[in-house]
Amino acid sequence: MPLPFLTADRAFETADDVALPYHDRDRWRRPYRPGPWRVGAAAILLLLASFVLFSAVIIAATASPSSAGMVFGVALAVIVGALRLLRMGTWVSAHGLRQVGLFTTRTTPWDQVVAVRTVQQPVRWLGLPRTVQGQALLLVRRGRSAASTEQLLTSHNADFLGRSPAFDRAADSVEVWADEYRRD
Repeated sequence: MPLPFLTADRAFETADDVALPYHDRDRWRRPYRPGPWRVGAAAILLLLASFVLFSAVIIAATASPSSAGMVFGVALAVIVGALRLLRMGTWVSAHGLRQVGLFTTRTTPWDQVVAVRTVQQPVRWLGLPRTVQGQALLLVRRGRSAASTEQLLTSHNADFLGRSPAFDRAADSVEVWADEYRRD
């Protein structure tokens, strides 16, 4: 079963002469692969879900169907959480820039983007409260009163921890998309 959100297209890694190497630019794409921390956490959650599903089958055979249904619902919630964890990240298309979080998704059209730039600053380590010195890709967008700044990617999140060349490629790719489509 192919999972297209799990792997980024290889065109970003192989096409150095073409800035935006996609034929269908209207499709949402993540210009990088999910990191080992994110994939490992999702794999552990799916392993846990398999045990919960197995226990739901045992409960269905020996106890009441309502108890089995409740345990089955917990297993489905864990599976949905693991798949949502794999979809988290920054996605780009000709329509704009999309930030997918665990519970929310925010899409910013390119005409709202003022700048996308990489800066050195303290960043959160794996999303925890602890901060370390690292790089962040910042989105500066037009707000109602002033320009607001948001972090898109960091060098120490679950996708790029220990993979600084991958962070540089992903940041460069998002910056190229922003330069191509934003309007000043």
